[in-house]
Amino acid sequence: MSTSINSILVPIDGTEQSVIALNQSYNLAHHTDAKIVLLSVEEESSSTSVQRKLAELAKEAAAKSGQPVETMIRHGNVYEEINKVSDVLEPLVMVGLTSKLSPGTIIGKNAFKMVRESKSPVMTIRGKYNREGYKTILLPLDLTKESREKVDKAILLAKRFNSTIRVISVLTQTDEEAESKLIAYSNQVWRYLRAHHIRSTVRIMRGTNPAKLILDYGYQIDADIIVITSKSVQNVKEFFTGTVAEQLINKSEIPVITYHPIERKDTTVFLPY
Repeated sequence: MSTSINSILVPIDGTEQSVIALNQSYNLAHHTDAKIVLLSVEEESSSTSVQRKLAELAKEAAAKSGQPVETMIRHGNVYEEINKVSDVLEPLVMVGLTSKLSPGTIIGKNAFKMVRESKSPVMTIRGKYNREGYKTILLPLDLTKESREKVDKAILLAKRFNSTIRVISVLTQTDEEAESKLIAYSNQVWRYLRAHHIRSTVRIMRGTNPAKLILDYGYQIDADIIVITSKSVQNVKEFFTGTVAEQLINKSEIPVITYHPIERKDTTVFLPY
């Protein structure tokens, strides 16, 4: 997918949270000159009332965002249809999620499956606070290849919104070599951000629950968004407890934007930061 945002896809399901997600799309659409596409997914043939409500919402969205707004009605499974439309539009997807879900729930699994399989970036929104911009970006780091790909994504976002990037790394291993590598990498990323003239800080923490530490720090610094990448492969423990990315999406009141990792044949190659 292109690094530019040409369209923002907002699934509308009649809940308050989907409207909150739509409201948060306005400022981003304005800054990126992107059109907004409202998607309603119905299990059966859509009624006239559904079409009318969607048209009214589109009219309101156009007035508030100052950007063109289109509507689309599809039929089927909401998560599958979101990804089918995304494959065509290549948008940024902004999804309002209604409650905190444990990784074991069916709905939670389906929602994260949609995020993980999407080729487009997906922003999930649970909180009620309408953020006008992204003054503070929280960037969790680890040593996986997927983690390294989001640094440039965060830089693009920071340059567009004049943001500060707060890097956080959580040491969970007793392996001193692995910890030394993570500390060195975190400092390397900090220097890379400074070279791009991005205001940034680095916080290194130790603990057994990375997702909780990341979220607690995010609330402490009043982060506006968390930038992550989905993990393509889960180990046995993650299958039952969820990856850190899945836990963040399921629990965070801070908007989380998830980027799909680039598929590589050689998984040992890291980007040169």
